[in-house]
Amino acid sequence: MSNQFKGRVALVTGGSRGIGKSISERFAKEGAKIALFDINEEALIETVSEFRELGYEVFPKVVDVTKSEEVENAVKEVHTTFGSLDILVNNAGVIRDNLLFKMTDSDWDLVMDVHLKGSFNMARAAQKYMVEQRYGRMINISSTSSLGNRGQANYAAAKAGLQGFTKTLSIELGRYGITVNSVAPGFIETDMTMTTAKRLGITFVQLIEASVSQIPVRRSGKPEDIANAVAFFADERSGFVSGQVLYVAGGPKN
Repeated sequence: MSNQFKGRVALVTGGSRGIGKSISERFAKEGAKIALFDINEEALIETVSEFRELGYEVFPKVVDVTKSEEVENAVKEVHTTFGSLDILVNNAGVIRDNLLFKMTDSDWDLVMDVHLKGSFNMARAAQKYMVEQRYGRMINISSTSSLGNRGQANYAAAKAGLQGFTKTLSIELGRYGITVNSVAPGFIETDMTMTTAKRLGITFVQLIEASVSQIPVRRSGKPEDIANAVAFFADERSGFVSGQVLYVAGGPKN
């Protein structure tokens, strides 16, 4: 690996498992200091222990991204600890899938709060430091579900909202040397898609096989595929790329 992110500080929400962990590891391998925010304390402790054994410089924090004051204080702590904040990846997410007539208020509210309010809280807290240093990279994790997906009215709406959020922030923050982009994964093998298999009443292997049959490159996605796309947007050399949504799905998405 290169030292692509040497001297940079990257903050990843939901950074302890799956896609978030893979993104965090990619940054750390390439020289960045990393801050991991997660609501799952057990997973956070496990991942931080693993990363520190590998010699990565990590700042862990149990944070509920839906709580603005908690976010403000935690982001300030990251900046105080590392002296800067260069990259923010809004990855924290939850699913509460159900058909519309079965979907509860809490199913809707939780998904909206974590994905949209959480990303808003994080971006608002991080931008002040990025504006001050006149440099920053924000990457919001969306999904191909933003294009519509049965049983995911809440998740699809939230992920589509993140794309509008991304484009608006890119317009507002561009003058300060801050780019804002979005990565929209297709089918990726994670704990979250394992949950989807359970909901559908099939095995994870069956879900993978069914998904691969619809993917032009004829393989399922891995968390590393998303980390690669995030690394592109986070690169200092990607300064003329902003307000974009990159579908990482093994084929074209409209």
